[in-house]
Amino acid sequence: MLNANELRKGTTFILDGEPYQVIEYQHYKPGRGNAIIRTKIRHLRTGATIPRNFLSGDRFEEAPVDRRTVQFLYADNQFYYMMDTDNYDQISVPADVIGDRAEYLKAGMELTIVLLDVEPIDLELPAGVELEVIESELAVAGDTATGASKTVVCETGLKVQVPLFVEVGTVIRVDTRTGAYLTRV
Repeated sequence: MLNANELRKGTTFILDGEPYQVIEYQHYKPGRGNAIIRTKIRHLRTGATIPRNFLSGDRFEEAPVDRRTVQFLYADNQFYYMMDTDNYDQISVPADVIGDRAEYLKAGMELTIVLLDVEPIDLELPAGVELEVIESELAVAGDTATGASKTVVCETGLKVQVPLFVEVGTVIRVDTRTGAYLTRV
């Protein structure tokens, strides 16, 4: 059993018979009375996000989630196919679970998948991915007085703001949490 004081970002638990994951939390202690834990939680099956406050004495059952290292293989219109690196089983993940993160996926890339029983509910990307630039706006360094940027399209279709010196064929590292350019590789 989890105590409300043990809720942290990424913790999964059962609330009213449904699985939730903590997205944000804040511990608040008023002058008198019990501490209040303010959270923003996401329903693991529907993806709905709600704010919820708990008292420090509240207890929850921990959700039985399993994290596995997988390798991304390929995608079709409705599923993304991953291979479990431990037992080589193929796992199909619905496109709505992946969402906008699909623009960071490259064939052969290793990720962590979160399973509730055998149902894939979340995908954890590495902090940064390396992508090749396939399309770039025409820009000339020296046109501006300050550090300018331009938009490029990467091999996965992701659009990123980069410095002017990045050209077609350059491999860049992109932060998967913010979608920002980090460095060229």
